Amino acid sequence: QEMATLTATVQKPFVRPSRTYDYLYDPNHNVSSYRDHAKENFKAQASMDRIKMVPNYKTMFSCLRHYPRNYVTLDSTDPIPPHLDRQWRGYADQARENLVTYKTLHYAPFIRVPPKKFETVDVEGKDRPKFFRRPVIPFLPQLPPNVILAPTSVDPLVPPTTENGGSGEATVPATRSVLVQTDYRDSDVQTDPYSPEYVVRPGSQPELLTLATLCYKQGLPAGLAEVEMIERAREKRAWEATLPPVNDASQLEKRRRMMEEQERKEWAFREHEIEELQQERLKLLKAALAKREANLQKLNERRLEHLWSKRQTEKEQKIRHIRSEHVKALRQLTAKRAKVEGRKEPRDIVQEYTKFDSQVYAPMTRIGVYLDGQADNYHVSSIYTSTLEGLLDLETALPTFVTNPRIRSPSEYQRNKIGVKACQSAKLGRILEQVHNELLQEKNSGSRSPKPLRFLEKVEKPVPRPPTPTVDARSAESEEVELAVILLQRVLRGRAIQAKMFEGKERRKDLIGEVRTTHALQAPEQKEKRWQNEEVLSLQHEREAMEHKEQVLVDATETGPALLVGEQLDFLNKELQRLHEERRIHAFVMLAERQRRMQEAEESGQRQREERVRRIEDEVFKQMMTVHQSTVDQYLEDVILQSVERSSDNQSREEVRKQADLINSVAHGVEHTELSGKELVAEMVYTFLLPEVEKQTVRERVRRHQQRHLLAAHTIIHKEVGGQQ
Repeated sequence: QEMATLTATVQKPFVRPSRTYDYLYDPNHNVSSYRDHAKENFKAQASMDRIKMVPNYKTMFSCLRHYPRNYVTLDSTDPIPPHLDRQWRGYADQARENLVTYKTLHYAPFIRVPPKKFETVDVEGKDRPKFFRRPVIPFLPQLPPNVILAPTSVDPLVPPTTENGGSGEATVPATRSVLVQTDYRDSDVQTDPYSPEYVVRPGSQPELLTLATLCYKQGLPAGLAEVEMIERAREKRAWEATLPPVNDASQLEKRRRMMEEQERKEWAFREHEIEELQQERLKLLKAALAKREANLQKLNERRLEHLWSKRQTEKEQKIRHIRSEHVKALRQLTAKRAKVEGRKEPRDIVQEYTKFDSQVYAPMTRIGVYLDGQADNYHVSSIYTSTLEGLLDLETALPTFVTNPRIRSPSEYQRNKIGVKACQSAKLGRILEQVHNELLQEKNSGSRSPKPLRFLEKVEKPVPRPPTPTVDARSAESEEVELAVILLQRVLRGRAIQAKMFEGKERRKDLIGEVRTTHALQAPEQKEKRWQNEEVLSLQHEREAMEHKEQVLVDATETGPALLVGEQLDFLNKELQRLHEERRIHAFVMLAERQRRMQEAEESGQRQREERVRRIEDEVFKQMMTVHQSTVDQYLEDVILQSVERSSDNQSREEVRKQADLINSVAHGVEHTELSGKELVAEMVYTFLLPEVEKQTVRERVRRHQQRHLLAAHTIIHKEVGGQQ
């Protein structure tokens, strides 16, 4: 029975590393800067999901390239709703980091840094499963299907019983260990050093709290800049401690001078700091320029090296081409030399089979032989070689000696070592002997046809030429007309040549005359020509002398006014340039004066604003001090009154208790000693009325004393406030 096999190709699904709009929707998707946010936005806008194939209805069923059936377009619909914020979410953190840096470097305690907000995570509540999970246990490798494990006699999931060696009851341990694997590594969690909580003692202000704005990698560990900042803060606190109080009117001028001096020092330090920053920026700029020059030098060297390597490659290619052409030409010459006589040599089978580089062993593809041209025809596709089940069936059908080979020790005859060269020579000898025998048989059989003789071949005669065509004879009149026409042509051509010669003679008449003067044969003509030349030369000299005199007079008459005009123009030009320079300098002076006035106006305005702000702050401070003083007075008065009431209450309770005890003792004595009524009344008056009168007198005296001190304090405060106003 044959086994049906079904082969299915499983393609791995394409998994994207992130979704298209995670940078907007996913709160855990963070980008480092605005540039990365813009890159993500560009990727989302240019994603393949928004590309659509729109059919062209006019050429929907066309198969021509210049009439496409559809075209590609970008979807104009925006998939992001308009209410969703598309800005980068890191502006708040960036602004907070800038505030922290500015506050740290410039010692600005008045700047309030907003607290960093974190998402509330309930570790012990609903978010507890996010912080631990079971360890990942790797799976065991799958065994091949032809291996079957033996079943175990004991089920590991069944609790032990008395039959399989247990005690009969499942023993559950009291404690057990559970492995926990967190989602975060130590390198991800422990980024900042731990800072414990602290409590400040009331009334104290530790110096260490001034460095609370510094954090890890933003001022900590402290460097030279942080140490200088701490020293400056200490000096400023010491200077603030030496300032005169604000409520002292006699030292306000000293306080103002000290503040102005401190402000000048701070401005000088700020200018020095700006200069240092500029020097650092200049150094960085120089380093960047040097680096750019080095990069340009490297780039030029790389280009030169690339060009040199390219030229070397072209040179090597040309050399290889020349060498190949040389070898090809030598091979062609060798082939032509072998065929000098023009005789076609028969095929030498022995030589072809002797040489392993012949066409018998290695035929060339240029003559139409393709060894691997039909390789696909011999491709075997079978289920026994393409599937695992087929391989297993093939393995079971094979005999045992194929899967389990048996190695036998060689006999004594086979142990004789025969080299590869000896085997090849023996094989070649057998082939040569076989070829020699075949040649002898063919030679002895006589079936080969004899060659025809070379010099007894029949020479065929050439084809006879056709007869020469003839022309009919013309009459005498036509011949005379033709001769007359020919004569007329000759006359016209001669006249044209004569006219051409006359024109050339007229064009070169001067040259012909000069040649005649230089090559005259008679002496009188030579004398006449010489006299004519002397006369012409004398006339030329006189003419040149007259022209020279006229030129000198003209130059003399024109040089004087020209010099005067040139000097005057030069003077005017210089005066004009001086006037332009003067006006330009005046314009620069006016601009500088205007800029100076603007700067003075700005500085005076700034100074007035600062003085106005300072007066407002002083007035606010005075009002606050007045409110604080009144509050303190009221508080002291309330405290004194409460203390007086409390002390009087306690004292009255003591007095009442003492009087009660005294009355009890007196009543007890009266009961035991019979006194008269008058004595009893006198005793009661002395005991009750006199202490009460004395107590009221003491209270009135204390109240008057306190009222006097309060009036004195109010008077002093009102005088100070009135004097400052």
